[in-house]
Amino acid sequence: MIEKLKSIKKRFLQVEAAIYQPEALNDIKAYAALNKEYSTLSKIVDLYNHYERVLANLKEAKEVLNIEKEEDFREIAKQELTAALDKKVHLEGQLREALTPSDPNDSRNIVLEIRAGIGGDEAAIFTGDLFRMYKRFAEKMKWNFSTVYTIEGTAGGWKEIVCTIAGEDVYGLMKYESGVHRVQRVPATETQGRIHTSAASVVVLPEAGEVEIHLDLNDIRKDTFCSSGPGGQSVNTTYSAVRLTHIPTGLVVSCQDGKSQIKNYEKALKVLRSRLYDMEVKKQQEAIGIERRSMVKHGERGDKIRTYNFPQARATDHRIGYTEHNLTAILDGAILDMIKALRVADHAEKLQAGTETNAITSYQ
Repeated sequence: MIEKLKSIKKRFLQVEAAIYQPEALNDIKAYAALNKEYSTLSKIVDLYNHYERVLANLKEAKEVLNIEKEEDFREIAKQELTAALDKKVHLEGQLREALTPSDPNDSRNIVLEIRAGIGGDEAAIFTGDLFRMYKRFAEKMKWNFSTVYTIEGTAGGWKEIVCTIAGEDVYGLMKYESGVHRVQRVPATETQGRIHTSAASVVVLPEAGEVEIHLDLNDIRKDTFCSSGPGGQSVNTTYSAVRLTHIPTGLVVSCQDGKSQIKNYEKALKVLRSRLYDMEVKKQQEAIGIERRSMVKHGERGDKIRTYNFPQARATDHRIGYTEHNLTAILDGAILDMIKALRVADHAEKLQAGTETNAITSYQ
């Protein structure tokens, strides 16, 4: 690991020197790329510099213990040695995490899709619970949350709901939510007090940019229709809702969130682009034989990843065996600890597989 860190530090110094060259601003695109690389490398180099200082303190404390005879000074050296060892272990963990290759999509905004699964009306109600959970989580993270499209359930909640979330590190955190979520509770519609099991699927797509996915508008059929549900006087009277059909793939996206047909069209186009991007990524992975090794990513959309058990007031993530007994808080958006645990497990598996070397080969 030390040799890798030295190589990264060497590259950091090269990038730092390049940024301050007068001609660097001649190519704005290249300059922006340098700044981005500088920002990424500086975090690792700062940790490495701190680590080197701790190693120096550790060496000094050992030397004092080897030559010092006075018990008082030896006791101080022992305390410093213990503190330095603790810091060394802590920093080594941080460095390993920093060297873990990050998903290039982590900084992207997302399209969030939640759909009711087995369970009928209760599944639709549960879909509404998940929607509120993610909306509250977005508020806590100070992200921008916007609803694109909904299909209401007959007894409350939603059969389907599509949203967008924008902010810092949105996909990097929310990607772990993709999969089937299961709820165990007595439904409001149950008259005999029996516990039912229902499910909803969650899909998190990284938002694609216009440059990455070229959409030929000639390949898109646009249909307009009247909005349904809450929305004021314009509902069911104006053709503000938009349905886009991507003819080559058959993908269909609808948006009826706003009263403006233009804004609904723009939102639908954004969702369509993200779905096409997701399809393209999967094609590329299949073509080069990449397997999703991570335990987190094994939980594909058809797999049960988490259970929300109301009688026991617990939420359990089955991918890592993580359980919290504060279900009320979880459903109110307190899911950051669970997501962090998933991220740690993801990084640990990548490190165990030796994939951290991919993060720094370009700097050697």
